[in-house]
Amino acid sequence: MTRFRSLVLLLALSLLVPVAGFAAESADEETDGTLPTPPPIDPASPQAEVRDRLLIVGDAGELMRLPGSGQRLTEDDLEAQKHSDVHRILWQVPGIYVQEEEGWGLRPNIGIRGTGVERSQKVTLMEDGVLIAPAPYSAPSAYYTPTAARMEGFEILKGPAAIRQGPFTTGGALNYLSTSIPGELGGAAQVAAGEDGFLRAHASVGDSGQRFGWLFEGFRMESDGFKRLDTGGDTGFELDDYVGKLRFTSGPQASRYQALEIKLGKTEQFGEETYVGLTADDFERTPYRRYAGSEEDFFTSDHEQVQASYFAQLAPRLDLTATAYNNDFFRNWHKLQSVAGVGIASVLDRPETYQREVSVLRGELDSAPGEMAVRNNRRDYYSRGVQTMLGWRPGERHDLEIGLRYHEDAEDRFQEEDLFQMVDGRMVLTSLGAPGSNANRVSSADALALFVVDRIDLGRWTLTPGARFESIDLERRDFGKSDPQRTGTALRVSRNRVEEIVPGMGVSYRLSPETAVFAGLHKGFAPPAPGSAEEVEAEESLNYELGWRRAAGRMRADLVGFFNDYDNLLGTDTLSGGGGGTGEQFNGGAARIWGLEASLATRFDVGEGLDVPLRVAYTWTDSEFRTSFETSFADWEPEVAIGDELPYLPAHQLSVGSGLDAERWAVNIDASYVGEMRTRSGSGPIPADQGIESRLVFDLGGEWVMAERYRLFVQVRNLTDEVYVVARRPAGLRPGLPRTVLVGIGFDF
Repeated sequence: MTRFRSLVLLLALSLLVPVAGFAAESADEETDGTLPTPPPIDPASPQAEVRDRLLIVGDAGELMRLPGSGQRLTEDDLEAQKHSDVHRILWQVPGIYVQEEEGWGLRPNIGIRGTGVERSQKVTLMEDGVLIAPAPYSAPSAYYTPTAARMEGFEILKGPAAIRQGPFTTGGALNYLSTSIPGELGGAAQVAAGEDGFLRAHASVGDSGQRFGWLFEGFRMESDGFKRLDTGGDTGFELDDYVGKLRFTSGPQASRYQALEIKLGKTEQFGEETYVGLTADDFERTPYRRYAGSEEDFFTSDHEQVQASYFAQLAPRLDLTATAYNNDFFRNWHKLQSVAGVGIASVLDRPETYQREVSVLRGELDSAPGEMAVRNNRRDYYSRGVQTMLGWRPGERHDLEIGLRYHEDAEDRFQEEDLFQMVDGRMVLTSLGAPGSNANRVSSADALALFVVDRIDLGRWTLTPGARFESIDLERRDFGKSDPQRTGTALRVSRNRVEEIVPGMGVSYRLSPETAVFAGLHKGFAPPAPGSAEEVEAEESLNYELGWRRAAGRMRADLVGFFNDYDNLLGTDTLSGGGGGTGEQFNGGAARIWGLEASLATRFDVGEGLDVPLRVAYTWTDSEFRTSFETSFADWEPEVAIGDELPYLPAHQLSVGSGLDAERWAVNIDASYVGEMRTRSGSGPIPADQGIESRLVFDLGGEWVMAERYRLFVQVRNLTDEVYVVARRPAGLRPGLPRTVLVGIGFDF
């Protein structure tokens, strides 16, 4: 979709929202000038029960009964920050680790309790309770994740309750909660603009009647980019995201309540993005530089989703939820792969060894024809399935859930490399690669999963035993580089089957109505990839946690200790991780990760109509390998010794947020600290070329209610203009977002 068409559609929707709002307001005799929000669904209504079945954590009341760690970020939490970057949103959650990439959170790198952050591949990612990564079983690297700015909430589940989700149960699950259909006519529109050509527009409108509800939502974000390409031109992106929802419900006289909700979504993205970072010396001088050798790099993607959820109240204590879903995703990352046959990661990690290649990359030296290989990383994905859950409350003490999911997904790699020459600081095409001449294979998975969880209330005690069963058939068909039409049979076919039982047990004891302690033990599991060598095993661990939580009045606090004991840790060779992109997996043997999570959220009334919110989240983590081995895996190479620490796992993380809230204005400041970390496994002092220094980033925001239902807001990201490194992968050093100022206006009714 072109930029013009996208902006016209969003403008039309933005105009529709105020018109509908004024029409609705005309029936009111007067307003108080504050910003109303669409009426929430009545918690006692059948619609609320439908919504609860799609949640993985639940509301604040459910959190107190949860026998394990869980957080829910509400619409109010997100509204206070107004972030479109999921990394910044998740900074406020302990036990979550993120690695920024391009500064805007377009391709998140998220880990939970040390699972590793690279492409969020060890986290169960969902939208409204449905698996949302492009191919969760066969290719879990999340090159697509839902647009954070259109969400009304996030759920993060850790501990034994995570076995309800799967397939990745070690760290936990992250559930994106999309905008709900409002209880009555309502909507919102917001437009923000800022430096480097930044523009963000977001609008939604919906309504509910007695038996029918609807919602339409549109989102547009774009930027020219904050990096400066040697050859000139943009380094930014364009993102369009549209969602429509319809809900049909049974009538008030029906003997049993039923509801059907259909969701359709489409997301398109184009970015002038690259895997090429900088040498350490160049980062020191010009951290936001883009080399001439990345001139031809771009990323394009298209995601379409269809989801239909059905709910039936079969009996007063028995309900059924069933969801059918289909996600199609295409992406192509056209990016520099090598210079004179040397991979860009090696060139930038060892510039003293590859001085000529670095000079070519900078555009300072002409190359021979065809010396610069740019790969079309073209891939198609699908993810589809049906999942059902039966909720049964056979008595006052039991709340039983039985879930079944049949799922299929696949990744189709069809890649080639175009060859270029560097001439006078510009890249000149030498030859186009033959389609499919680099990779021509299909990886697929069929999975059947079943879980049973029973929450047993015994007075102050709550016990939650449960188990998950996964049966996964994996296949890889390689058609070879000389058969792009796939006219013959595959040259190589490999199949493997994995069956796993994943048990878990949680115990919670309520010391008082406001305070509880809890403990949990569950098995961690991550399946191997299709085509894995025979010696590659599934990732397995035993995970323990012990915690305390309190929710009283405006205050909520949590303190949790965790210990993950791996029998076998898996590593995967990917381009985004600095490897060769083969998808080959490596056994990491025994390892341990342990830590402490602490969080506090409260609000103080200081008089004169002023409130002071306060939010604190802290994570301490330590780790060690318990096996020695040699490996070619980029994060661990060349060898691992017993006692070595895991990479990209900072010992300390701290996030603090506070501000002032008045009736018609608010101001808030957020600080995020991440301690130093290794970029390769090791022990002792961190070598300068294998580590990332600590960083402290401040974000400032303010809002002013100008008139009835209108508000003006300002946001300053990276207030002190801190220059910091976010990663040394996939190739060279990458910077975080510099100081960026955004100004916007919003309308709600």
